[in-house]
Amino acid sequence: MNVNSRRLYQAFKYTVYALLAFNVYLFFDEELAAAALQFPNGIALVDIIEAYSATIDTFAWVILLLMFELETYVLEDEDFTRPIAWTLHGLRAACYAFIVYAFYGYIQNLLFVSDTVSLAGIANLCELLPGDWSWAETLDEYARITAANCGNWSDAGAFVQFRDLPAVVDAAGAAEIIRLAWVDVINAGVWLLVVLVLEIDVRLQERNRYEGLALRLSNIAKFLLYSTLLLAAIYWGVKGDFVDFWDAFLWLVAFVFIEMNVFEWRQEDKAAAATEVT
Repeated sequence: MNVNSRRLYQAFKYTVYALLAFNVYLFFDEELAAAALQFPNGIALVDIIEAYSATIDTFAWVILLLMFELETYVLEDEDFTRPIAWTLHGLRAACYAFIVYAFYGYIQNLLFVSDTVSLAGIANLCELLPGDWSWAETLDEYARITAANCGNWSDAGAFVQFRDLPAVVDAAGAAEIIRLAWVDVINAGVWLLVVLVLEIDVRLQERNRYEGLALRLSNIAKFLLYSTLLLAAIYWGVKGDFVDFWDAFLWLVAFVFIEMNVFEWRQEDKAAAATEVT
């Protein structure tokens, strides 16, 4: 790779990282609107993770991504002094804590959208007026039901309400929302496994043991995990959830860069070892 192509590659890589950082704002903006309906009396401290799970998750992942970039590409072996190493490990540990916390938030959100009750005596959404009700368009997205739109949302004759929330949906919509919540949980869980494998890769590479069986097992595991993440991204794309699809796509691209960093690091170490032998 010549100098110009190398610069273009780095520019593209850091553009992807910047877009991922911008996604923190996109998720916050989306969840802020949903939280106003879901928590009309304000958000208690214990409910923050349920209200802003995607925002917290994405922010922690961006910091973690930068930690991996520093360790696998930016910093040289001689740069890993004890203070630097402890700082990187401490920041990563904090990121993992927030990521696991966000995973719990996705589970809580799944439990919330799964907890619905039949809206007895309502066969048409217009019958809810003049009450202050909203229609659940999709996961974490609600629209106010008005006289102008009450006949447009659904022609179903029965509806369900999310418990303790003035929001309704028909059976088909509820099933779709639950599926989307499940995809969030599965996606978050798989990403936890991805970074676990990548952490093992990095530690083995630091000790020059990322070879043979360890390398093969890592490649098999990551093939299965990344394939699952790709399926989740495709599902979001098919369902028209652009923000989730775009975010999932960018994260896959970003971790391809991290994998390439590890590959180049491994090749450099092998070349250095060969030079020492000769």
